[in-house]
Amino acid sequence: MDAVSGGNGGLWGWKWEHQRRRIKQSKASKSSDSATGGGGYRFPLKQAVTAGALALTGDTVAQVTDRWKKNKPSKQHSFDQDASQNSNDNQDFIGTFLSGHDWLRALRMTSYGFLLYGPGSYAWYQCLDHCLPKQTVKNLMLKVLLNQIVLGPSVIAVIFAWNNLWQGKLSQLPEKYQRDALPTLLYGFRFWIPVSILNFWYIFCPFLVCFL
Repeated sequence: MDAVSGGNGGLWGWKWEHQRRRIKQSKASKSSDSATGGGGYRFPLKQAVTAGALALTGDTVAQVTDRWKKNKPSKQHSFDQDASQNSNDNQDFIGTFLSGHDWLRALRMTSYGFLLYGPGSYAWYQCLDHCLPKQTVKNLMLKVLLNQIVLGPSVIAVIFAWNNLWQGKLSQLPEKYQRDALPTLLYGFRFWIPVSILNFWYIFCPFLVCFL
């Protein structure tokens, strides 16, 4: 009876001992994976590079547009303007672009996209998919809403801090938040709400088609 019940190391005692050994081996394996980086955090390089490239492109377009408006001639040129004048205008535009471009600002925005926005937005969308996994209209609208009331303010807070840190103006950050944070958020709603709807709808539509 003792042999069956495992009172002195019988059948059940062997099973418990075997289970303890398996648990120890599993823990050792996980510890080894963690030490070698197998199960640790992996930097989302693809998302970071994409965000950095988009940030650089957006900042370049913004800078060029701003300089173009400032340097735009006050008078309108006639359509019969000669080719040499057009060539000079093109050279002047290229020269203005190269000489007046704020490369430090471009680096600041690129590094923000690569180091902060890319990995941060990737983690955010992973969290949304985990918390709202079902592809329903209700979840789509919830994702759009959460994007505006959570991600939007977070992005504004981080990018303001990042810019002021690079410019050595951290002491002015509270004043900038009070002055510019809310107007920036409200202005961004006009662009980011439609973009978020299209983004989540693009994911939702293929799922919906499967049930039609």
